[in-house]
Amino acid sequence: MIIPSAQLASLVGQVTMVDGSFDPLHDGHIAYFRAAAQLGLPVLCNIAADDWTITKHPVLLSQAQRAEVIDAIRYIDYVHLSHSTTLEVLMMLQPKIYAKGNDWLERGGIPALEKNACDSSGITVQYLDTVLNSSSQLLRQWKLDDTQ
Repeated sequence: MIIPSAQLASLVGQVTMVDGSFDPLHDGHIAYFRAAAQLGLPVLCNIAADDWTITKHPVLLSQAQRAEVIDAIRYIDYVHLSHSTTLEVLMMLQPKIYAKGNDWLERGGIPALEKNACDSSGITVQYLDTVLNSSSQLLRQWKLDDTQ
C-alpha cells in the first residue's frame, strides 16, 4: 500500500523501515526486503524522490514507477515516497526497527544524525547480511558495456 507522509504517524513503532532510491531495482534489494520481512514486523519501504536520485545518477524509473514496482513486492507492506530526508522520515515514523544493509557498516554505520535520532527515539538499527549489489556499480557497468 502506497501511503502519504500524513499517514506515517499511524504506523509509529509498528514497522521495520527500509530506505533507498532503488533505481535500478535489483536482486540485492530483494534480498534486503526479504531479510527485513524476516524480522517479524510489517515492512515500510521509504523511497527517495527523483530530485535526490538525480544527484547520484540519471533517473531510470520515475519515483512513481519505483513506488508501484516496490508496492508489488510481497515483502513490502507499505511504500512511502519521501520528499524529505531520511532523518525527517525516521522522526515522523519512529519505526521499531530501521534496517540497513551490512555495506553501511563499512561506511562506519548510518549517518550520525540518523543514529542519534534512532538512539533518542528507541529505534533499533539492524544491519542485515544481504547480497550486496550496487545500483551505482550496475549503472557504471552498463555504461561501460554500452561503449563497447
